Amino acid sequence: MKTKTVGMISSYRGINQEVDWLWLQTPESFGHWKNIQMYAPATEPDFLIMYQFDFSPPPQPKSRLDWFRKKQKQSESDITSLLHSVPKERIIYLLREPPLDEVVEVNKLNYQEAQKYCGYISGPDDFAPNPDYMPAIWYLSNSFRDLDQMPPPEKKAACSWITSGINRSANHQRRLEFLKALKSSDVEFDLFGQNLPEWSKARGAIGGKWYGMSPYYYNLSIENYADNDWYVSEKLWDSLLAWCLPIYYGGSAADKLLPPGSFLRLPSLDEKGIAYIKEVTATPDAWYEAKDAIAEARQVILHKLNLLNWLSEFTDKF
Repeated sequence: MKTKTVGMISSYRGINQEVDWLWLQTPESFGHWKNIQMYAPATEPDFLIMYQFDFSPPPQPKSRLDWFRKKQKQSESDITSLLHSVPKERIIYLLREPPLDEVVEVNKLNYQEAQKYCGYISGPDDFAPNPDYMPAIWYLSNSFRDLDQMPPPEKKAACSWITSGINRSANHQRRLEFLKALKSSDVEFDLFGQNLPEWSKARGAIGGKWYGMSPYYYNLSIENYADNDWYVSEKLWDSLLAWCLPIYYGGSAADKLLPPGSFLRLPSLDEKGIAYIKEVTATPDAWYEAKDAIAEARQVILHKLNLLNWLSEFTDKF
């Protein structure tokens, strides 16, 4: 069977488009997964994925929506030159960001533009032409084979949270308010992340999330958005792949994708939620009870939900 090459273009700053990032998502060398090779800078790919691609540059510092509308006049030839003559039916548009109120109109415009160039368009919201869960990517520096074969690492502490001080949306601000309340409580947890306020007393930023998760029984996995049936992000995948039991705040998508018992539901971002975290993290009992479910969930993430597996299954239709 001929190997099909999949190229990528993206506006998403969370992705390192150097080729080694892609290779961490597969056990094979050079980005191979079954019948495909994922090679972001390919000049003559068989398929192309436009991953969180903005058809106009992001705003600096103006309103993103106003900027988008002004830049919509960007000539089609500029976009077409990025597509490497891939037929429309073999071009995929995947939007990965949640439909926050601040960006919904921009997301809709991106979907509208994508229909000019792409045969398949999807995102984790009801506005997408094909609403669907995001294929899984993760932000652990471990090799795929290590993640796939490793036993649970030694657990030395109760709970961690890796987050950031971003406060540009109401949802971000709500998360920071919960963080402040949690820090004011007597719940013991270690906090890591970038640009966090001084009052948070964070342990600092970490380059590899593995080191802020793997020594802990529990991890707080709190989404920026929890209001639909589609959105679930790497916050949950990273936590499980590090053999944590996630205490998860998010929408219902996770329940449909992962085995029962592989994560816990944080009931709310308030005093009730803080009391729940305190009760669960007081002992490692819940982690031991969930260990088999965590192991099963890790295999689902690595082999089924994986972006490369999703792309392989997509290309099989041709």
